[in-house]
Amino acid sequence: MLAGDLYDASSPLLVRERENARRLTRLYNATKETDYDSRQRLLAELLGDAGSDLVIEPPFHCDYGSHITLGSHVFINFGCVVLDVSAVRIGSYVQIGPGVHIYAARHPLEAAARKSGLELGSPVSLADNVWIGGGTVINPGVSIGENTVVGSGSVVTHDLPANVLAAGNPCRIIRPLT
Repeated sequence: MLAGDLYDASSPLLVRERENARRLTRLYNATKETDYDSRQRLLAELLGDAGSDLVIEPPFHCDYGSHITLGSHVFINFGCVVLDVSAVRIGSYVQIGPGVHIYAARHPLEAAARKSGLELGSPVSLADNVWIGGGTVINPGVSIGENTVVGSGSVVTHDLPANVLAAGNPCRIIRPLT
């Protein structure tokens, strides 16, 4: 699965891992806004790796959690969904607006392969100092370069270089950032 190969999501091991992520996110999403210690403990158990000074506003949802790595000083606003069937790497000083969806999960294009129930994934990477506007969807296999800003409501289908403002559906580069 992590190598990008077809896999069976109904595998008992994967089902257990997803159930654990659902349990941890349910507990996280039920915490009080002032319960910083519980939130940090739950994130440490859920995420593959995380730096310091993280804020993830509930509700937060993910497939596994263990395939998500976060740098330091990351802010994720309300309603983020991360389908982490492949690695999702988020750098330091990244800001993610409300309702952002990050999809490392994908399905085969061929109908016969989809019908088989097999799935696959492609990693997603957000470099340091990236800002993702609210309501954005980031598709499988996308990398976004450092300091880049993605406007609200964008659908990011291809890599974006460093130091640009990009927006739209499909997302395209608007101008360089200086």
